[in-house]
Amino acid sequence: MIAIGFGFRLKVWGDYACFTRPEMKVERVSYDVITPSAARGILEAIYWKPAISWKIDKIHILNQIKFDNIRRNEVLGTIPVSKIQKAMNGEEVELCQDANQDRAQRASLLLRDVCYCIEAHFEMTKKAGSDDTPEKHYNVALRRMRKGQCYHYPYLGCREFPAHFEYIEGDIPCSYYSGERDLGFMLWDLEFSEDPKVEAKPVFYRACMSDGIIDVEKCLCYGGLS
Repeated sequence: MIAIGFGFRLKVWGDYACFTRPEMKVERVSYDVITPSAARGILEAIYWKPAISWKIDKIHILNQIKFDNIRRNEVLGTIPVSKIQKAMNGEEVELCQDANQDRAQRASLLLRDVCYCIEAHFEMTKKAGSDDTPEKHYNVALRRMRKGQCYHYPYLGCREFPAHFEYIEGDIPCSYYSGERDLGFMLWDLEFSEDPKVEAKPVFYRACMSDGIIDVEKCLCYGGLS
């Protein structure tokens, strides 16, 4: 990383969310709150460039944590990478799936009526050019947040759960929660290697909520796992 950018405060909310626990193999079960990687994905949906990297500082849980149990139709498989590689090499392959033949109904434990405030900043990466300055990217990202612009519509864990967002100009709304609450170990993010043959490594952290606020950096320092 080359330089630190400026801070942002973004309010995101939606009817449903699912930040899937990796230890659940078949049925989807959501974490209690949004994960830092999901928060980063929302910011990248609004503004992303190779020159910057988003970092999540704090997560404010504004609404009460509520769960709903539903059943959904899910497609079991994905298109094999080998078929995509053949298509890129000019071979004729079928790059589609028939959902009617590859569908299963599964139960999901989802979050309902969620609302968060994401405090974040960006850092300049090694891919930044001479024209890439923190001020430039700050102004562009701020303008897009204020206007509600995005490259693709952000979502809350799963693409079928869209995330509405707005930039917070004044004070952050008060959280439903007060006091201390330990949410246990949660997924922080994935560490990717420069070697494409090496799989991404999950990193977990101990999420502790104080008065409805998770200080991500502080939690990483005291309870991070690699």
